[in-house]
Amino acid sequence: MKRITFILFCLLTLIVSQTKAQELNCSVTVNSDMIEGTNKQIFSTLKTAIEEYMNHNRWTNMSYAEHEKIECSMLIVVKSKTEDMFVCDMTLQSRRPVYGSTYTTPLINFVDKNFNFTYQEYDRIEYQQNTFTTNLTAMLAYYCYLIIGHDQDSFQRLGGTPFFQQCEDIVNACQSASMNDQEQRGWLAFDSNRNRYALTNNLIDEAFKKYRNYYYEYHRLGLDEMTNNVANARARIAEGMPVLRESYRARPATYVINTFLDAKADEMVDIFSKGTDKEKKEVYEILMDIDPTRQNTFDRINQ
Repeated sequence: MKRITFILFCLLTLIVSQTKAQELNCSVTVNSDMIEGTNKQIFSTLKTAIEEYMNHNRWTNMSYAEHEKIECSMLIVVKSKTEDMFVCDMTLQSRRPVYGSTYTTPLINFVDKNFNFTYQEYDRIEYQQNTFTTNLTAMLAYYCYLIIGHDQDSFQRLGGTPFFQQCEDIVNACQSASMNDQEQRGWLAFDSNRNRYALTNNLIDEAFKKYRNYYYEYHRLGLDEMTNNVANARARIAEGMPVLRESYRARPATYVINTFLDAKADEMVDIFSKGTDKEKKEVYEILMDIDPTRQNTFDRINQ
């Protein structure tokens, strides 16, 4: 009886430790509608392999309970497939709950137009830290750390730094890795100012510490305080917004500000459409200065 009790205790301990090990709850969709005349089973196998990779690996030394896992999703649209080469677009989204409410706020809404990789059905997708294996494993690991870094930045000032540094390590490894031209896209410094390299470079740049501090204040001192005092929380968010404009004016090609608005534009419109006339005017001017291409969205603040 004692032996059975001990075994049950060990099993329970293992189960609990496993539920606390993984950080992500990521749903993956692989859309292959553009691909004709090929075995569709491979796309289902790929989806399962990526979900297992994202959700079953342990990415940090922190403990996450089941309800604390970061909710995220990945939509992979396969544009072409030649033998084992996949050329894809990928949309990554992550979110976190807002304290005292049922609302979840978007943290990442990121589109990667160069999510290209080689894959054969039933290939094992395994990540080995500090070792390049395949472009697919590298990209997935990069995005896992990007998700966790943004989540940590939203709860603690500069809390995402070690995870953004992991992103930097992956970028550096991929720049020197042997891969074909299609796979290299997204990692190279001069390939684009809107790729993985550019985003990582912004996130670890000392010049953007003010932006990352505002990212924390937006969530912890703004959104998380909404249930206590909406007016004060909204004012706190508005108070820090000039940092976004300062960052943009200092470096107009800054990618990280664009990614912030990709995630937050609609949310900010919802927040400030209920604000004071002064808040509406100041916030609208800042947002239009940063990204006038979103005028149709920002105009809703004053409607």
